[in-house]
Amino acid sequence: MPDDLRRSSPWSTVLQLAVWSVVVGVVLSALGITPANIFERLGMIVRRISDLGFGAVHWAIQYFLLGAVIVVPIWLVMTLMRGRGPR
Repeated sequence: MPDDLRRSSPWSTVLQLAVWSVVVGVVLSALGITPANIFERLGMIVRRISDLGFGAVHWAIQYFLLGAVIVVPIWLVMTLMRGRGPR
């Protein structure tokens, strides 16, 4: 943010923000971007991130269970065998 915007009066700041908003609005309109498009894209981004997150959890659980089918019985047998040996 420019220094003059930080030190100016509240009304001057509001006016500058309004002018900048109009300028950015004109540029976005020329690019064919509307407020509805922006909110739609933000919603899509949130859904994709959510899908990626839940997909990663599903992937991790699947491999965890696959490995646990082998690892847990081996650990259980080794623990039981250690408990019976001489100390």
